[in-house]
Amino acid sequence: MARFSGKTILVTGASGGVGEAMVRRLGEEGATVCLSSRNRKRLGEIAAGVGQQRGRIYPADLTNEGALQEAVQRMLGENERLDAVVHCAAIIFLDGVATASSQDFEKQWQTNVLGPFRLTQLLLPALISSRGQVIFINSSAGRRAPAGVSQYAATKHALKAVADSLRDECNAAGVRVCSLFLGSTATPMQKAIRSQQKRTYEPERLIQPSDVAEMVAAVLALPPTAEVTELDLRPTDKA
Repeated sequence: MARFSGKTILVTGASGGVGEAMVRRLGEEGATVCLSSRNRKRLGEIAAGVGQQRGRIYPADLTNEGALQEAVQRMLGENERLDAVVHCAAIIFLDGVATASSQDFEKQWQTNVLGPFRLTQLLLPALISSRGQVIFINSSAGRRAPAGVSQYAATKHALKAVADSLRDECNAAGVRVCSLFLGSTATPMQKAIRSQQKRTYEPERLIQPSDVAEMVAAVLALPPTAEVTELDLRPTDKA
């Protein structure tokens, strides 16, 4: 029997490399997968690959409160339950502390912290009802901030704080919360980062999106007697 048969799972940033891999993996395991991102066309293409019409799209911009509320209302109205949320949406701007713009910081804060925070707030009653799970896809920058990524790293440190507080507040209601800190992963975002840094992009040497999806599926499949609070995933080949 598929591990997630009868489960409904929301994946944000579902049109990105990690998000798409997550959708495909969870769909293979029998889940009804709700896909969200700003790219409606790409969401439709990915959802079509989830068997038996179990891929359902809810396009939304996490930074737009009205659009977010509308997407959540429609999703909760069309699905009997919500068993898990996997937060994959994120953006990054590279620059040094001396020259980085406040506008770039604001954009990253809105997408990487406030968006997931607000979405979790809106979905919390449904997650408590199902004794569900929340997984935040974080970054190694959420552990240690290297040069040139102070703003992005700050948002990822903040996202860890959100996860930690949520866990303390909701564990008693049966809701489990995990932060997954990723190292360099073979995605279009990573390709763009390496291009800006004038570094070689060799995707075969990095974590694969399917590796992340496999780890998330393992966390979600744990019986309710156990909780994974934090995981660090690093490429074996340190590119």
